[in-house]
Amino acid sequence: MAGPPIYATTPQRIWYYGFRVLCGLIFFFLIAPILIIIPLSFNAQNFFTFTPEMLRLDPDGYSLKHYRDFFTNPDWQQALWNSVRIAPAATLLAVTLGTLAAIGLSQPHVPYRRAIMAILISPMIVPLIISAAGMYFFYSRIGLQGTYLGVVLAHAALGIPFVIITVTATLVGFDRSLTRAAASLGADPVTTFFKVQMPLILPGVISGGLFAFITSFDEVVVVIFVGSANQQTLPWQMFTGLREQISPTILAVATILVAISILLLMTVELLRRRSERLRGMSPG
Repeated sequence: MAGPPIYATTPQRIWYYGFRVLCGLIFFFLIAPILIIIPLSFNAQNFFTFTPEMLRLDPDGYSLKHYRDFFTNPDWQQALWNSVRIAPAATLLAVTLGTLAAIGLSQPHVPYRRAIMAILISPMIVPLIISAAGMYFFYSRIGLQGTYLGVVLAHAALGIPFVIITVTATLVGFDRSLTRAAASLGADPVTTFFKVQMPLILPGVISGGLFAFITSFDEVVVVIFVGSANQQTLPWQMFTGLREQISPTILAVATILVAISILLLMTVELLRRRSERLRGMSPG
């Protein structure tokens, strides 16, 4: 690792190393809960603390009983099925609408682009409890309260800003002369989009879709407001378990969700690098 330049003064060296130590401490503070939850999910006892056997690294202190409970308990499986039904549908809707919105707002002739962009990404800025309460009153009036479609639309609204931001960032380096060349050769706008534009912005679209999927799969506040008992998702079941029936199975579910999130974020990073290579922003 490269250190400070040889001509750096003593205060500059102190700042150089002190800043890195501070960043390391902040990172450890953020990652420590995850590092504690993962081993606790293998606890052989129904405790939320490390047992003496676990501290001694005794194999008898570790077990997969909580994971077996998750995969065999009908309540957890129903919650998992609800999440699997809701998240992909919300992601597909968010990707479709978010991509179209990003492409439209990237055109320089669109009036009030900044105002429209601010409105579309407002779900990322407005506190979630306010958005959930607003959706509850709105859905109650139009008859979507407590329905599968209502939950999907609500989660799609939360995921659209992520798609817009990632696709807009991808469109920054897009060469618009390619679309003009396709149009001059007789291609209609739909053909130009799927044959020319979409392959180049696909990494950004997939990245936004992954963020939208994570947002929907991990969301609990909005689904409590707009969903019903039949739409009880996995995070909702975890929240209910913490409030009514504390079970270490929650730790196993949290570990599984962390693993899924890590895999999705790794996929996003690979797609980001591929997008940079396609646009010539980084060496192959």
